[in-house]
Amino acid sequence: MDVLIKNATVVNEGTSHIADVLIQDDTIADIGRDIVSEEQLKASHTIDVVDASGCFLLPGIIDDHVHFRQPGLTQKADMASESRAAAAGGVTTVFDMPNTVPQTTNLEALDGKFAMAAKDCVVNYSFFFGATNDNQPLFGKLDSHRIPGIKLFMGSSTGNMLVDKRQSLDRIFSTAQLPIMTHCEDTATINANMAEAKRLYGDDPDVTHHAAIRCREACVECSRLAVELAREHKAQLHVAHISTAEELDLFDTSDTNITAEAVIGHLMFSDNDYKRLGTLIKVNPAIKTLADRDALRRAVADGRISVVGTDHAPHLLSDKQGGCAKAASGMPIIQYSLPSMLSLVDEGVLTMERLVEVMCHNPARIFSVRDRGFLRKGYKADMVVVRPNSPWTVSRDGILSKCGWSPLEGHRFDWLVERTICNGRTVYANGTIIDTSAAKAVEFR
Repeated sequence: MDVLIKNATVVNEGTSHIADVLIQDDTIADIGRDIVSEEQLKASHTIDVVDASGCFLLPGIIDDHVHFRQPGLTQKADMASESRAAAAGGVTTVFDMPNTVPQTTNLEALDGKFAMAAKDCVVNYSFFFGATNDNQPLFGKLDSHRIPGIKLFMGSSTGNMLVDKRQSLDRIFSTAQLPIMTHCEDTATINANMAEAKRLYGDDPDVTHHAAIRCREACVECSRLAVELAREHKAQLHVAHISTAEELDLFDTSDTNITAEAVIGHLMFSDNDYKRLGTLIKVNPAIKTLADRDALRRAVADGRISVVGTDHAPHLLSDKQGGCAKAASGMPIIQYSLPSMLSLVDEGVLTMERLVEVMCHNPARIFSVRDRGFLRKGYKADMVVVRPNSPWTVSRDGILSKCGWSPLEGHRFDWLVERTICNGRTVYANGTIIDTSAAKAVEFR
């Protein structure tokens, strides 16, 4: 059936206005007021009407940074479970990272992930290709219409994908024809800090030392190097999960070829929260000071941060036991990313229109996503209906991520994700996954 969403406040391309949206098959057929008359509705038996009065209609969220763990680490998460969590959070497109088992650093592994996603994902998907010290010859064989970019670990965050040889970095930045997304932390600095922390505090320092070990200097210097390399080689660079105020000075809003991402953890938490939440918020790069958090929030609002993603990275609770040395880094957050950002709208941190820029429009622009990320006639019908003034509390029994926990348990939100539509089909509504066969592989221009 066709779908008519009526009386929604449509937020798109810098404006908010009451409108109706007509969906035919997987495409937005029309947007406007009274685009289907009452007479047509009464005469038609093929239009499903969704009354969105009092709600906001946004483009479906594009999360440029997720770790769905499949293949190889499916005890923590898998594409089926995490894409359901994404749908429940209004996310209709995800780009998965390459540090799985096996790593996505050859064409066979990349093809394997697409095959798994076609079977298991309930939202749209694509995959970053992972750079290593010696796989640059494969870059020319990558299909630029199929994947968003190349992920480069310039710090040894997870797995064994560290690339820190200058010769290798030069080759990557000079040969990549796709966007390069970097994880930037200086490994030598971190290793020295960890050795000193172990000398002072024992073999597994408390998590309150995490931000001192994976320190701001390690982030700033590595991000600066990435920006220098991108400018030298005229490469397109997207720096992942900025965590310090100093890194923000590296980005110029007029330079659309070098962009920055912030993630939910760094926008919602500060090092004041380590005592309350412990290793549940242990992530790499580390969550830092309240001043850093607030600087990141301002940068999201003023344009220095172009994209807000999640770095959704589930672990079993047993993996999160210990301190800086033993506890795994990463948190599950995708189900609550949009409600978190909407809470920042309520706080006056950013406008609703800016939220849509950083979570929908800009990911589509930066990665050249075809026909998604905007509410436009002729575009794919990916969208989310959210209702304000609908308080609810995060509880463990509502968590869809396979790991079964969230650092936001007990947190109250005032915005409700009411309906998520992917390719014209309702995949989530009223707390339930509805359709598990709507997802498609993303296409890039």
